[in-house]
Amino acid sequence: MTKESPALYVVATPLGNLGDLTARAADVLRSVPWVAAEDTRHSAPLLRHLGSPARMLPAHEHNEEAAARQVIDRLAAGEAVALISDAGTPAISDPGARLVARVREAGYQVVPLPGPCAAIAALSASGITAPHWLFHGFLPTKAKQREEALRELAALPAVLVFYEAPHRILDTVAALAATLGPARRLVIARELTKLFESIHACPLGEASAWMAADANRQKGEFVLVVDAPEAAVGDGAEAERVLRLLLDEGLPVKQAAKLAHAITGAAKNALYARALALRGES
Repeated sequence: MTKESPALYVVATPLGNLGDLTARAADVLRSVPWVAAEDTRHSAPLLRHLGSPARMLPAHEHNEEAAARQVIDRLAAGEAVALISDAGTPAISDPGARLVARVREAGYQVVPLPGPCAAIAALSASGITAPHWLFHGFLPTKAKQREEALRELAALPAVLVFYEAPHRILDTVAALAATLGPARRLVIARELTKLFESIHACPLGEASAWMAADANRQKGEFVLVVDAPEAAVGDGAEAERVLRLLLDEGLPVKQAAKLAHAITGAAKNALYARALALRGES
């Protein structure tokens, strides 16, 4: 074990399988005197398993600013600190981003230690070939805000990646189908790296029935990967320009999308969804 230099080490920890902890992450967690953890009770068994003597600081969403001040105090004293979340990579739909920002503002080094991330794991096993993807994380819990968020995302020419909790999974899957359309492909990745891991692909329109058929399919932590909309033909920027011009002329959304499709060859469904989003912005 070597003493780490005074810096904030952002350490990715396993989603479930301890074998996914990198050797470098294990070395850092054994050698730093302090670990800032999202839930100290949850992370204590991991540190014990590693034989780490580190003391822990709570660093969760409700105390992140105060935790940042504690971490900076430790760094000012010449001590290294590791930052971990309950599972996966800190600051990816988990606390940590504000703490990292404060440490950087204070002039201290931030060292990322890459490792497990549920979004990346799900994408790698999805079989989806679209070249671009957007990580959204958790959608709003209220139906109206969730629908508004999805309408803004609907026309983006990219794979969409969401996290979801078990008590909201049915509502979210139904909202995805209603807003993005039943034809887009959905990959449901559940309990990744854990005992009951499952990965299922189907059209969005079939997802609710598939999940309702077995209550066990609704349990665990979820990553939802939605394929990109029908690929645009021609230049996407040109299609956007034409669509905006037509809307600016006062054409109804449906007519503007139809004409933009005829002019540019871009996908009609994607143009319609984008027109709805643009009309909402104006």
